[in-house]
Amino acid sequence: MTLTRDEMARIVARDIPDGSYVNLGIGQPTTVAAHLAPERGIVLHTENGMLGMGPPPASADLADPDLINAGKQPVTELPGAAYFHHADSFAMMRGGHLDVCVLGAFQVSAAGDLANWHTGEPGAIPAVGGAMDLAIGAKQVYVMMTLFTREGEPKLVPSCTYPLTGLACVSRVYTEHAVFHITPNGVVVAETFGTTIDELRDRLDVL
Repeated sequence: MTLTRDEMARIVARDIPDGSYVNLGIGQPTTVAAHLAPERGIVLHTENGMLGMGPPPASADLADPDLINAGKQPVTELPGAAYFHHADSFAMMRGGHLDVCVLGAFQVSAAGDLANWHTGEPGAIPAVGGAMDLAIGAKQVYVMMTLFTREGEPKLVPSCTYPLTGLACVSRVYTEHAVFHITPNGVVVAETFGTTIDELRDRLDVL
């Protein structure tokens, strides 16, 4: 069986090193927060100016409208949480102070190039946000995405055809079919879910 989004989030959470400072991008990556046990000492950063972000509130009536992540979703604060100016938050991102960021993507290349802000289609709304700063500033970039488009086209590709966010920045790709490591020697399949490496080779041009 392929993974659900929640199962993907659990695996990403599992692989984040204990004690890391981590930024979770908008969309699917935000679901990782719910799977980070407090005793692991992982500190979440959000680019709108918060360090020590907790998981989503247990119910809507517990949500504080002043506590949101970069995707404007309600979050909680953990003991010791801190708030700061947007510019200071981006200085953390650009200054190499984040151990891991988890981002969504339209495409990732075999070389670890990332395309996640614009499809290039006429009329498509670009969404730059802080992705470019995170892609080049974080020590490791994990991507969480579906492996194929709705039309069945691979999103893990030999080279990106969409506008790039960052070059050679992605270290791991988490999908519903498999986990891939991007290495100097190429793309390596670390785990598979409901498929085989041979089946992946038939559908991907990067293995």
